[in-house]
Amino acid sequence: MSGPATGLLSLRIDLPQGRIGPGKIRLLEAIDREGSISAAGRALGMSYKRAWDLVNALNTLVGTAVVEASPGGYRGGGARLTDAGRNLVADYRAIERAAQRAAEPRLAALLRRTNG
Repeated sequence: MSGPATGLLSLRIDLPQGRIGPGKIRLLEAIDREGSISAAGRALGMSYKRAWDLVNALNTLVGTAVVEASPGGYRGGGARLTDAGRNLVADYRAIERAAQRAAEPRLAALLRRTNG
């Protein structure tokens, strides 16, 4: 995405079954990177319960699991994105890039008319 010179667009997608926004997508990306829901939550400054609640909301929204979690134990559990989770992140980021490209001329004009 473009930098502050043209402004940044924050995207929230409202679907009939729920909302997808940057926070949920960042959580999925953090789970993918960290390998666990608890580590992803910590990395984003949210509680484990909040992270699980967001994952469950996404599971409901998508209609299938977006994260596959392994139970804890001696070595601890883990989590990884399912194909549905990876597709959700890819679709959201593609829509976000397209929206940013489409909005750039208007964002630049807005910045010129403001203190930006």
